[in-house]
Amino acid sequence: MDGILETTKFVVDNSKYVKINKNKIRDFLKNFGESHINHWLNESPFDFSKLSNKEKLHFLLVCNSISFSYWGEPKWEVEYKGEKFDGAWGMIASIGKSIENKKPILNPNYLKGISEKELKEILKGNVIIPLFESRLKILREIGSILIRDFDGDFDKLIKQSDGDALKLLNLIIKHFPSFNDFSPYKGKTIYFHKRAQLLISDIYQLFNGKDYGNLKNLDKITACADYKLPMVLRKLGILEYSKELSEKVDKKIEIVKNSEEEVEIRANTIWAVEFIKQELKKKNSGINSIHINDHLWLLGQIKSPKDKPYHLTRTIFY
Repeated sequence: MDGILETTKFVVDNSKYVKINKNKIRDFLKNFGESHINHWLNESPFDFSKLSNKEKLHFLLVCNSISFSYWGEPKWEVEYKGEKFDGAWGMIASIGKSIENKKPILNPNYLKGISEKELKEILKGNVIIPLFESRLKILREIGSILIRDFDGDFDKLIKQSDGDALKLLNLIIKHFPSFNDFSPYKGKTIYFHKRAQLLISDIYQLFNGKDYGNLKNLDKITACADYKLPMVLRKLGILEYSKELSEKVDKKIEIVKNSEEEVEIRANTIWAVEFIKQELKKKNSGINSIHINDHLWLLGQIKSPKDKPYHLTRTIFY
């Protein structure tokens, strides 16, 4: 299979709507280094230390399976421990709260037969979460596949990877169809695999590179092409949108899934981070794309009234 970098580079080289400003990358690097590295789950509203290693592993699988497409008016949000959370934090809070309420959300047998009513209760917020039916279907599929292929234990898939992040990526995509994230572009197939790569990054970082997180080839894992990264990269001037695309994004006009505009936003996001990493490597830095990814994502959580919106695409992939 052609890789993510190879196929997305074709998009970058042929982009009409999105460009990467390398001068702005140099500006960014003047104020970025090892001290800025912080895994996004370190800021999580849920305390993972309460879980066993296998529970952490299943938590990451369940969460990354259904963590996508949160935008809307109003945006879905949940209450947890007296605070309100939306987006990925809201999903983590919802799963964490269900565990604290003794719901077996990490058990594949429960997931396999989870009812609409049960999931609505778990994801209960101010509004029904977008793509609810898709999330329900995916959780049932995850539970069924874990039972059928891995005796209900995600640990067994991890062990098949022999500690290789790329092999693990291919195993996740092979066994769980909802993680197989690709798009057509000018007659070619472009691979992104955002949620699968984030799952691998989360496993590595939550386990501090030990146990399940003891993975090689992590430098081959790319940035995760989502909403927040391109928004932040655009704010930094690293991503530049055409006038036509800028107007759509700023007016919150939905960008159609698999349109050239959407594919170009995602591909250029991956390569903007790749170019940042390449510059850092010249200084013998150990910073990889996953570290830059988390830094940019966390920057996106710092909201300002002057911020321009992120692009809106309704999809299960991010």
